[in-house]
Amino acid sequence: MNSTNKAYLFAALAVFFWSTVATAFKIALRELDVIQLIFFASVVTVLVLFMLLLVQGKTGMLFRQTKREVISSVLLGAFNPLFYYIVLFKAYSLLPAQLAQPLNMVWPIVLALLSVPFLGQKIGKWSIAGLFVSFIGVVFISSQGGWSGFRNTSFTGVLLALSSSVLWSVYWILSVRDKRDEIVKLFLNFFFGLIFLTIAMYFFSDFNVKPGPGLVAAVYVGIFEVGITYVLWMKAMQLSTNNAKIGNLVFLAPFVSLIFIHFILKETIYITTFIGLVFIVSGIFTQRLDRKKQKVS
Repeated sequence: MNSTNKAYLFAALAVFFWSTVATAFKIALRELDVIQLIFFASVVTVLVLFMLLLVQGKTGMLFRQTKREVISSVLLGAFNPLFYYIVLFKAYSLLPAQLAQPLNMVWPIVLALLSVPFLGQKIGKWSIAGLFVSFIGVVFISSQGGWSGFRNTSFTGVLLALSSSVLWSVYWILSVRDKRDEIVKLFLNFFFGLIFLTIAMYFFSDFNVKPGPGLVAAVYVGIFEVGITYVLWMKAMQLSTNNAKIGNLVFLAPFVSLIFIHFILKETIYITTFIGLVFIVSGIFTQRLDRKKQKVS
């Protein structure tokens, strides 16, 4: 198997696992509260990332962090896993999975907008057009099958799902400026985030959780939302000779996710969900035309 085929294999595995996590979120939230889900998932993620550091022989790098790098990890750990997942999982607790998952997908559009004040980039006409196209998708998804469906939609949940994309975009911008090893950086972010979550568990939740499907789902989230899947995706990008083609595969995840949501969670998938998802992904590809134009010029 050549490097290109390996890249597609790793990317396909990553997309598959990411397609399952929305279903795992909902299963876990049947028995766990939002903070419990983030806490137990983050414990597993920290363990998985530490084992990866051991295998790669990078544990020594943890003790060579500068004061500035430690502060950066503390800040990033507050954004992710703490704030980001609290907002995201609260949205999942208020919305059907087929709504919450696609609404979180608008983060590339939000990222393009936030890159103006944070990174000093200019926003082009295609980014603005992409924003409107994706907004149409949000309206379709929120309708839950038709105009009457708006009455059954939690607009607090919709706002939280969209807000999670803002938090993720801010986290991504802050993280991309940090040039440390990706696994080391991610481990330290989650390590400090876990400290924050332990405090949140003590004051706002309960450490006593009965073994069951909810806890199993939380462990699954910890392994496949960030840990192993993130490494698979990184490996795919490293082996690929065309990162743009590999990167586009991630947009298959929300469509594949609908299959798991339907057959495992037994949600009836509305045609408006599929149409809205097409609009959101189309909006993301539309705003990318600005970047292609910049490269040509």
